[in-house]
Amino acid sequence: MNHAFVAALAETGHTAESLAGQVGVHPKTAARWANPGHIPQARHRATVASLLGRDVDALWPDVSRRREPVWFRPWVNVEREAIALRAFELAWVPGLLQTEAYAEATLAGGILTADTDELVEARLNRQAILRREQGPLLIAVLDAGVLRRRVGDSRALMAEQLAHLLACAESPTVQLHVVPLDAPSYPGLDGPFTIADMPDGSRVAHVDSPARAQLLDKTSDIVTLERRWELIRGEALPRGRSLDLLREAAASWT
Repeated sequence: MNHAFVAALAETGHTAESLAGQVGVHPKTAARWANPGHIPQARHRATVASLLGRDVDALWPDVSRRREPVWFRPWVNVEREAIALRAFELAWVPGLLQTEAYAEATLAGGILTADTDELVEARLNRQAILRREQGPLLIAVLDAGVLRRRVGDSRALMAEQLAHLLACAESPTVQLHVVPLDAPSYPGLDGPFTIADMPDGSRVAHVDSPARAQLLDKTSDIVTLERRWELIRGEALPRGRSLDLLREAAASWT
């Protein structure tokens, strides 16, 4: 148990429910913060610490410890330095745009473990780059099946995730496009990938596979992926029509 967190709750008269209400998270999420290794998302930590009258480090001493798998850290470092990210996803909402509940469901099939919580925390921490003043431009293209396929065990989870997607798409640094279900076979069916544009003009790509992700920086590989990206963008709907499709999908889950 996180005794510092529990003591702060008692001293301030807060409960998990009251804290959740003020922070804007689910009460079960706030309750988990009393368990070792469970830390609020980066955007919530300062608020929680202020409400409890503590410093972040006093409540969660290991907050600065990196939680992503060692093999994934090179790509996280690339994301942090990138000025633009072009992502295509065939099966899931991109990790940078996921809610906590959606991330939990994709990583653990709805069954949480200590390791899963570490991975969820790492995924959510990555999203901080989109809130930076000089954060990267994210252009995300999704197959429409991502919006229609249920993840997790409740429709509410999907409704929350698609509402979050809509909110993200309102940001000037996030552009969202959707390939409609009636699109013919297209190159994106081969799998997801992300291309990062770096400050020095170079490009690095991240390609997922069932076994392990790959980091690519060879010119020939980047050229191949950029050609594929342009073909995929050609099949995707314009931004306005994509958001209309997203709104329709969001309404279908409520």
